[in-house]
Amino acid sequence: MVSVPWHSRVRHYEAELRSCRAAVASVDFGDYHPLKPITVLDSRSRRGGRKGSTSSSSSSSSSVAPDPLSSLLEGTDPLSLFAAAAEELGRRRREREEEVGLDFEPWAAKRGEILARFTTTEKLSINLFMGSDKSKASSPSSAVSEKVRTRLEELDDLEEGSQREMMNLSQQDYVNRIEDLNQSLKEAWSSDQKVKALKIVIQCSKLLSDTSVIQFYPSKFVLITDILDTFGQLVYDRIWSMCSDPHSLPDTFSAEDVNDTAKETCLNWFFKIASIRELIPRLYVEAAILKCNRFLNNSGIQETVPRLTAMVRGIGDPLVAVYARAYLCRVGMEVTPHLKDSLNKNFFDLLASFRQIHGDAVQNQLVLQRVEVPVYLTLYSPAIHWILQCVAYRASDVLLTEMMERCKKLGNNALLLNSVMWAFRAEFVAARATDFISMIKDCDETGFPKHLLFGSLGRSLACADPPESERLPILNEAWKVITKVRNAQDYITCAEIWVEFTCRHFTKREVNTVLADIIKHMTPDRAFEDAYTEVHSEKFLPFLDMFQKDSVRVEVCKSIMEVFINALTVEDEKRSVSLLINGFIRMVSFGRDFEQQLSFCVEARATFCNLEPVIIQLIHTVNQLAIETRRVMGGSHSRKTAAFVRACAAYCFITIPSISNIFSRLHLYLLSGKVALANQCLSQADAFMKAAVSVLPEVPRTIVVEGKQRSSESFLLEFISSFLSTLLVVPDHPEQGVLYLVRGLLNMVQDYTWEDSSDAKVRVYISALPLLAAMSQESYLYTILNVDSNETLYGGDPKFVAEISRLCETLIGQVLDHLKTLGREEVMHRQGSLAFSLFSCLLAHADLRNNKLNQLAVNLWNLSHKNGQCDTRISVRTLEHIKSQAQHSELSHLSDMLLRLSLQSRA
Repeated sequence: MVSVPWHSRVRHYEAELRSCRAAVASVDFGDYHPLKPITVLDSRSRRGGRKGSTSSSSSSSSSVAPDPLSSLLEGTDPLSLFAAAAEELGRRRREREEEVGLDFEPWAAKRGEILARFTTTEKLSINLFMGSDKSKASSPSSAVSEKVRTRLEELDDLEEGSQREMMNLSQQDYVNRIEDLNQSLKEAWSSDQKVKALKIVIQCSKLLSDTSVIQFYPSKFVLITDILDTFGQLVYDRIWSMCSDPHSLPDTFSAEDVNDTAKETCLNWFFKIASIRELIPRLYVEAAILKCNRFLNNSGIQETVPRLTAMVRGIGDPLVAVYARAYLCRVGMEVTPHLKDSLNKNFFDLLASFRQIHGDAVQNQLVLQRVEVPVYLTLYSPAIHWILQCVAYRASDVLLTEMMERCKKLGNNALLLNSVMWAFRAEFVAARATDFISMIKDCDETGFPKHLLFGSLGRSLACADPPESERLPILNEAWKVITKVRNAQDYITCAEIWVEFTCRHFTKREVNTVLADIIKHMTPDRAFEDAYTEVHSEKFLPFLDMFQKDSVRVEVCKSIMEVFINALTVEDEKRSVSLLINGFIRMVSFGRDFEQQLSFCVEARATFCNLEPVIIQLIHTVNQLAIETRRVMGGSHSRKTAAFVRACAAYCFITIPSISNIFSRLHLYLLSGKVALANQCLSQADAFMKAAVSVLPEVPRTIVVEGKQRSSESFLLEFISSFLSTLLVVPDHPEQGVLYLVRGLLNMVQDYTWEDSSDAKVRVYISALPLLAAMSQESYLYTILNVDSNETLYGGDPKFVAEISRLCETLIGQVLDHLKTLGREEVMHRQGSLAFSLFSCLLAHADLRNNKLNQLAVNLWNLSHKNGQCDTRISVRTLEHIKSQAQHSELSHLSDMLLRLSLQSRA
């Protein structure tokens, strides 16, 4: 074995830490005085100029303080400016307060549900008039008007071009074609084919006028508006990027901050869209780029939204119109959520057009497609729900009253009434529950069953309580309707909502009545088998709440757990149940009665002995309990506290062996040892550390991870690395030899059966060198309060340091011997990697003033770069680091070594 003398480098940790901190820049205030003339730069004129403009920004300076009275005449007096700034700040604050927050359910959350719900088996078709692909040449000197004319001709070509029709598409084929169009849009945009991109968007928007397969329309709306959203963002980002010269716009920019080039481009887009002949694509595409109005003028959005809202009145099909309004509300909520008037107007216009549903055109269409009226009405739900969610967001209860009055004028349309109850805050609905029940009773049940309306009302009452005097009449009226529902699935869907209301507000008499009715409906023909989900969701905890005496309640809960948890539980159920139990354990608290908390953990261990995740959680809980006890109950000066902490350690020590997962055992031994050490329980900490070392030989070569067999080597190396870092603060046992835990660990590594082609053993040896170097320092990098580590026990004794040096020499010899065995060409990459790891270790921790260590480091560098086995970028950064370190006086010897380190390129 090669022998190289070891000398640890002396470390000054505090000085090294200071050198790593950011330097503090000094500020010279010598030339500063508050009354000194100020140079003012007019940045607005610079930004307002056209892109590429050569006009310079104006600046002015004066050696005389400005006259406040003359400034007043110019409209720039401080008070006026302050008032204007305060007004602007107040306006922006109000807008921020009205911005959409996390309490608003985004469209993305509804998108998947709509696609899954509105499906079809009918064949679909896509008609696209994509125009010709002929490009029109133009000379570089073409005037702007000529460019505009050319683009308008391209749009004419779009509407008059060749037809491309895809027929007999399945639903999935249709979705795939739409996704292809979305991708084509992005590709056209990225290749600077802006007109082609606009053509794609226009043609996709036209598809929203097609209701030939009416049941699929909500899903079609989702797919097409995805493309519109993409287009709108592309246009906005394009114009935004044009405003980034010389600086990016702030998020709260105004139209005055936008340069002329960006404004012209933005205006050009709106001109293109205004030239679209058909109403629906013109409406949708302009709505998609609504946000771009910000670049033109500060009131553009406020003026555009009402105009677009009025345009929807020109759409004859009520289903197409309601989704157009939904899209307007979508973009409106993203851009100007504070413009409530436009949101409300959309809904009120919707109410005015709702009579069209019963017109001949719609009825004939339904007959032709063989769609029943109730099914047709459900197609409106996503759009109406969304519109009302936007309208009701942070609205007052006065608006709800107005909505209810308008619904009454329409004859209490059930679909609208249902959406109103879904949209408005639960407390608003609960306060008017009796009025809603009256309106539900007057609804026509032909198109929308009343039990669905009572289900929606019940959801609100589950979140907010109605007036106490109205609760029993509300339950009676609701149950009169629910109990008459014949379909078992419809019945249980509605009943399970009202069970919670009953349990919360009434006695067991009413609860038993409701349960008896559920049993009566669900028992015949074993109907409950088709409603397990709903029956399972019945609120069981309110029944347990009737057991008010704690001792009785605990016994009841034990009985329940004993029924459902036993040794025969399958693995998946064990994991699921364990997660629930662990959540419960984490919530259990006995305040400062820590002994009672420990007793609870003892009892829980006995109860859940066959649920390993629960046992692991209990060990974590007890360790946390030990830390909290020491913190709260008097620290190291309390004998009672010390005894309790030792009891916690004993709990962990006798519980950990019951865990089958060996890595869980190892980590828990290490964790418990750290906790014991932090609580000055040295003998307990020593026992945990020895137990961990004794378990290491049992680690198998492979373990099962997520159902697959994997090598355990990486997990073992990770644990050993963590274990080594802990050993720095663990004092040697007085009856054992010097560094006995370190030696025990290294002996285990030596005897362990590693894989034949593995370098793991020597990597552990390299990892141990930094620990041993840190142990030889006069002051350790970190310590534990009130615990004397080896730095105190040995006090830098030369014999102790010599012992560390001998152990380091042995480890280095083992690594060098192993490197010699890796000389074959097929394993040179392993040799290079290990050599560089050892070099880095020597550079950081060895005293390279020693000639032999210095020469060894140079040899390792050369070996690691032999045949180009080392990453050049890492090597360059390493050399830069050495050069930086050599600037320090105590490391000046690195300069000479640096001259002998060279980079070798790959052959």
